[in-house]
Order: sequence, then C-alpha cells, then structure tokens
Amino acid sequence: MPDTYILGIESSCDETAAAVVRSGEQVLSNVVYSQIATHQPYGGVVPELASREHLRAIVPVVRKALSDAGRTYQDIDAIAVTQGPGLAGALLVGISYAKALAFALEKPLIAVNHLEGHIHAVLVEERQQGNREMQFPALALVVSGGHTHLYLAQQHEETWMYENIGKTRDDAAGEAFDKVAKLLGLGYPGGPIIDKLAGHGDARAVQFPGAQIKKPNRGAREAGIYDFSFSGIKTAVLRYVQTHHMQPRIEQRRAGMAKLERLTLEDYLKHCDRETLDLVASFQRAVTDDLVNKTLAAAQEREVATLFVTGGVAANRELRQKFEARAARAGLAVFFPSLRLSTDNAAMIAAAAYPKFVARDFADEHFSAEASLALG
Repeated sequence: MPDTYILGIESSCDETAAAVVRSGEQVLSNVVYSQIATHQPYGGVVPELASREHLRAIVPVVRKALSDAGRTYQDIDAIAVTQGPGLAGALLVGISYAKALAFALEKPLIAVNHLEGHIHAVLVEERQQGNREMQFPALALVVSGGHTHLYLAQQHEETWMYENIGKTRDDAAGEAFDKVAKLLGLGYPGGPIIDKLAGHGDARAVQFPGAQIKKPNRGAREAGIYDFSFSGIKTAVLRYVQTHHMQPRIEQRRAGMAKLERLTLEDYLKHCDRETLDLVASFQRAVTDDLVNKTLAAAQEREVATLFVTGGVAANRELRQKFEARAARAGLAVFFPSLRLSTDNAAMIAAAAYPKFVARDFADEHFSAEASLALG
C-alpha cells in the first residue's frame, strides 16, 4: 500500500493541536498550542474560554503542522478529528473546521475517539522505533486529567477492539492532582507541580487509606473490581488541612506566589513548609500505588503480557518508576509514550485514524461532537 498522509486535529479540552502522520507509524509534525496561561488564573479549564482559544488558534496550528511536515493541503490523503470525549464546545471547533477542510479539499474525514488516540500514542512511537514484537492483547491504562480507564486492546486485521474493564467512579486521577494542588495553593496545572515537589517530601509521613482490590473467585470476572475512586483521598487531604490548621499557610503561599510571574521549582520550595511537602508526597504515593496495584492485578487476572500506560498522568515520574519496577518483577513488558505524546496531541489522533482509513471507515457529514463518547 502506498504511503498515506493523515492530518490529525485535536481540540477536546485546552490544547489546540494538529499533526501529520505517515501510514500510522511516522510522526512528521506535531504542533500543540497550550491554553495553560488562559486558564491559570481560574485554577482549572473554563469551557467557554477554551472554545474561544481554539477558534483563535486552529487555523495557524494546522498551517504550521503542514509546513513542519513539508506537506500541502492537497498532499494529505485524509483528515482525522477528535469526536469525543471532551468539552462539547471545544470539540465542535475542531470538528467544524475538519468538516469544512474535508469538504473543500474533497478528502475523506475520519472521526476518532480521544481515548483510542491515547492508546495509539504508544503504538505509533513503538512502530516508529521499529518495535513490532509487542504481544496482544495489551492492557492499556489511560490516565489523564479527565479520564482513568483500563482497556484490553486487541487488533483484528485492520480493526482495533477494546474492552473496558476498569474506570473511575468519580474524579479522574489527573483531576485529583489538580484539585489537591488548588486546595494547597500550588496553582494550575497541579499534576506537574505535585510531581516536582513530591521528591522533596516524605511519602510515608501521612497514611492515606488505599482502595481495596476485591479479588474475584477463580474463573470469575466481577464487574467493577478494577474501578478507581479518587474522591476519598481528595477529601482526606482536605480533612488533613483542616485538622492541622494549614489554611493560614496556604493563603500566605497563594499570595506570595501570585506576585511572581514565572515560578521555578526553587520558588515553590521557598513557599512550601515541610508539612506541605510531606502531604504532597504522601498524596502522590497513594494515587500512584492505587493505579499500579489495580492495573497489575488486572493484567495478572487477564493474563496479558504487555502494558501500555498513557495519557497526561503517564508523564508522572513516580508512576513510571513504579510501573517499570513492578512490571519487571511480574515479567510484563510496559510501554509509555514520550512526554510530548503523553499529553493531548494530534499525532495520536492521526495515528489512530490510519486503521480506519485502511478499512475505509469514514465519517459522514452529519456526525457531531459527543462529549461523553465511550470506547469499547
């Protein structure tokens, strides 16, 4: 089959992204416009502002992706766009633009599930590096600001099949990181900040109750045993703050850091006392332990040989280290995307679209955004 060039467009949350991927396995360009500065004053993503920023950025981002790849609009073979899940208004910006582009260029349009994109972020990089020895089915942990899911992923000819065997019952892991960081006056986005600070605290200083894994009977597969829940630990952090009278220090930290334009690690450390650093480290340990424990238990019960850990939280250093150590002891191969493909990007959307292109699984002109789109 001749080379296929797919332009991917991603606008599900607060990154406007475009990329060109060749035949599902070579990333030729990957452009991401981040909205962090827009949402930082509010401590989280404001949907209306996100949509407005997507409208502002999408045309120049797509143009740069094509330029970086050395392609023109006429050179591409198809356009892929995120259909969901995500923020409805943000998704509609990407979909509307992709529809107009596909119509004007007379190119096929491919609708992609954002969660499937995260799984293909691992696949595209491994294939680009020449790794074709991965064993399937693979167990994929998709963990980000909006999602925490476990999927069994299997390829049948050119079609990928997914079985959802675990999900979050409340907050996603990344959302819990952001909310705890906001509670402690550490700013937004919380995940990278907590990851940096955790290494300076005692992860055993505060004991948070871990979620219990109910083991199924031999041969049984109970629904929900690999689900996640992070609202409890978030509430536990709040109670710790209240019972240890930390609020005055939090307000002082928030006020002090608000005076600084570009915060460095040293700035954060200067504004964090030992108790805060210990609390942050203990919180991260509890969350990463829960993610690793449930994923490895599911891998053992489903007898898989390959693990994918992907999504924005997959950039967390402690999570990567724990998975690498524990998976090695269990005889499992574990793969992560690079840091640039861990967070939302369009290369993963273009890569996930390639099997659909081969199968001629194209979207019609009537498809629209699905904010709660499921996978599997």
